[in-house]
Amino acid sequence: MASSERSALLTYRLCGGSAEEERGRERGRAAAAAAPRKLPTFLGVVVPTLLSMFSVVLFLRLGFVVGHAGLYQALAMFAVAYFIIGMTVLSVCAIATNGALDAGGAYYMISRALGPEFGGSIGIMFFLANVCGSALYVLGLVEAVVDSFGIPPGQETGSGVHVLPQSYWYELLYGTLLLALCLLVCLVGASIYAKATFLIFLIVAAVLGTILVSFFATRPLKVPIHLPNVSGHETDDGVFTGFSLETLRDNLGGQYDVDYTTGQMMSFSSVFAVMFNGCTGIMAGSNMSGDLKRPSYSIPRGTISAVLFTYLVYNLLAFLMCATCNRILLQKDYGFLRDISIFPPLVTVGIYAATLSAAMSNLIGASRILYALARDDLFGRALALAKKTSASGNPVMAVILSWLMVQVVLFSGKLNTIASVVTIFFLLVYATVNLACLALEWASAPNFRPTFRYFTWHTCLLGIAGCCVMMFLISPVSASASLGFLLLLLLALHYLSPSSTWGYISQALIFHQVRKYLLMLDVRKDHVKFWRPQMLLMVQNPRGSARLIDFVNDLKKSGLYVLGHVELQDLDMLPSDPLQPQQDSWLSLVDKLNVKAFVSLTLAPSVRHGVRQLLFTSGLGGMRPNTLVLGFYDDEAPQDGLARHPAFTSAREEVPLGFPPLRAPTSPKLLSAREYVGIVADALKMLRNVLLARQLESLDKAWELRRAASPPPTIHVWPVNLLRPDSARYADTCSLFLLQMACVLNMARAWRRARLRLFLCVEAGTMPHAQEEKLRQLLKDLRIQAQIQLVPWDAITHLHWQTCQRPPGGPAEEEEEEEGVVNFPTNSTQVSDEYVCAANKLVLEQSPAPAVRFLYLPRPPADTSLYPLYLHQLELLTRGLGPTVLVHGVSAVTSTQL
Repeated sequence: MASSERSALLTYRLCGGSAEEERGRERGRAAAAAAPRKLPTFLGVVVPTLLSMFSVVLFLRLGFVVGHAGLYQALAMFAVAYFIIGMTVLSVCAIATNGALDAGGAYYMISRALGPEFGGSIGIMFFLANVCGSALYVLGLVEAVVDSFGIPPGQETGSGVHVLPQSYWYELLYGTLLLALCLLVCLVGASIYAKATFLIFLIVAAVLGTILVSFFATRPLKVPIHLPNVSGHETDDGVFTGFSLETLRDNLGGQYDVDYTTGQMMSFSSVFAVMFNGCTGIMAGSNMSGDLKRPSYSIPRGTISAVLFTYLVYNLLAFLMCATCNRILLQKDYGFLRDISIFPPLVTVGIYAATLSAAMSNLIGASRILYALARDDLFGRALALAKKTSASGNPVMAVILSWLMVQVVLFSGKLNTIASVVTIFFLLVYATVNLACLALEWASAPNFRPTFRYFTWHTCLLGIAGCCVMMFLISPVSASASLGFLLLLLLALHYLSPSSTWGYISQALIFHQVRKYLLMLDVRKDHVKFWRPQMLLMVQNPRGSARLIDFVNDLKKSGLYVLGHVELQDLDMLPSDPLQPQQDSWLSLVDKLNVKAFVSLTLAPSVRHGVRQLLFTSGLGGMRPNTLVLGFYDDEAPQDGLARHPAFTSAREEVPLGFPPLRAPTSPKLLSAREYVGIVADALKMLRNVLLARQLESLDKAWELRRAASPPPTIHVWPVNLLRPDSARYADTCSLFLLQMACVLNMARAWRRARLRLFLCVEAGTMPHAQEEKLRQLLKDLRIQAQIQLVPWDAITHLHWQTCQRPPGGPAEEEEEEEGVVNFPTNSTQVSDEYVCAANKLVLEQSPAPAVRFLYLPRPPADTSLYPLYLHQLELLTRGLGPTVLVHGVSAVTSTQL
């Protein structure tokens, strides 16, 4: 069945696309699906490919190539050119047999393999290549017509059939008329084009047979040649010698001369650029993929057959020309095949037919690519006009737009002028086709199973290398300009953010490499010098945590960042997983907040069990969270931060994603105070660092960091356990971790203007300056720049000793921690509320008010009955402080070594 291989173009939408635009795209896809596929392999692939390759180069430039380069270099050029296109054909065949193809040929293959950004940019380049190629063939046809019917140079009036005036504007007029004829054929549709090309193919086959016979049947003769670019319009004689060993010897080596049409000196690269245009037709069959009955069957067989046949014919004709024609005839008479033919009018008709067919092939190919680009909406409304089709499905507006572009290129005037540009465009497209196949092969995706197996990643790589080398050999300037233009298109499409359901090869390649490198990331080789925070932030509802999510993103320092969420449900009681529909909302949240985070959702009977699951299972290999971040447990009413966030206040985003409304202040919480402290205790048992963030939603980072430069915003750091003044130390594991986190925040780009202020709590009679110097030396060793401020706290500690059961100076119960050792104090809550309030006031009095404060988080008590009291005292300690982070570290994170 003809439509069995047809698959509707997979849909995707641009961000913010309207429903009406989506319905329009759907109608376009339906119309395309309704259009029948009619063309078999021979008519749809072999004939267009042969006619595109047997056109200008075969009839008008093959003698030019052989005459300048000689037989040896000409054969080398053919070998290099066909090596490049041979590698590309293998890649095209592999991609074409890996799934159903639609309209667009090479563009469709590349876009579905490499994604919309690369596919769209290469699609434009391939469209331009076909446009320039069509113009090149039209100019070649004009050259042939003028050569046959033009008034000879130096004469004002013609005689006989030589009646056409020759000048730039006249030749532009001839080209315009011929291009209009191509337009009429292409407007009718692919069927009439296929019939026309088949008729032309029969003519070209007859002409080619006549030419081969003429080399043997024609007697030696002299051909008078007019040289229009030589002063005085002198005439020289080219000689057809018949088969002659002397002629063959004379034509073996290269002898580059001035091109008589442009006056430019030829070289290997410039002659190769002209010759390569005879190889650029390999995509003519692929461009018709939307009109083929079985594109995955027809494209490989038809393209390979056509390429092999043309290669044999080019080499055979090159040898015959070198053995029978002198160099003057080859170099100075582009139409010499007509002069030596046994039936010259047939050769003339063949030249006209072949070049006209190639021009139509490139024009219809360009229109199909433009139509596919427009239908995919990669460029939004810029190409909306090109979507219009006739009742039979022919993209008439795309044909007309392509015709206009070709008409613009015709102003260049001469075939050889644009030959190098056309060649570079096609080489760039061929390199990208090879890149697409290489990427698919290297990604090792199980679904990349092409039925055509005669390719490897080596052939793809050789094709890429060959295309790139030849691009820069032909014209470094044009090659650089083409690559620059391609890069601009890539950037433009990247920022347009087209989201597609085609699949991104980049994702497959990234997965392949990440898996390999994760296996190489050995946790046994971890070293404190290379420690980095790897955060697990627990979020109940993102509506109330937008600024906290952004703040933790600044704290991660290129480490792992996971947004965790626990859904309190039982999977046994549900028909399906309720987390899957939520995943897209969370990922969209990450994109809109512009944070570099993963998302991990879980089902659990309680929040505490869910956090345990995430701590045990989040991450992979050596990338696992080492730090748990929780919002603070208090009675403050949650505020909807997403509704005020800049990413969600644009007119196009009416409702921020799909998250439920925030909990009402009077509604019960999902977890109790005891369970909350239990989560902290669980994390410490699992040797995870813990951060408790309070009032981070009140942190307006943009305002804090953009206010007047003097004084800059500050970050206050209190590396002392304010709830245990009898065991306060500045160099234990927890204090050093707190210092590290404050320093990491200060290293973030958005916080570099901020200044660290480190508070050293001192008592009378304890040599504060010695303590300050010791702390300053520690900061120097750790390469942390901070201002140290001495804070007397005798009055605060006096309150502590008044309420303690043991006398001042008694042996303090040690809460010190050796690295990696976990100790639970039994009386960490042996402080009164009065003392805690005094400590809170001490912190609050330090001015100016900072952007954020870092405080030491004491361990939860071993006695679980004291959990509520522990949480109550933390609330008293941080009350009214503004954005505050309580920190408890169990990891050794600082190093003074190189």
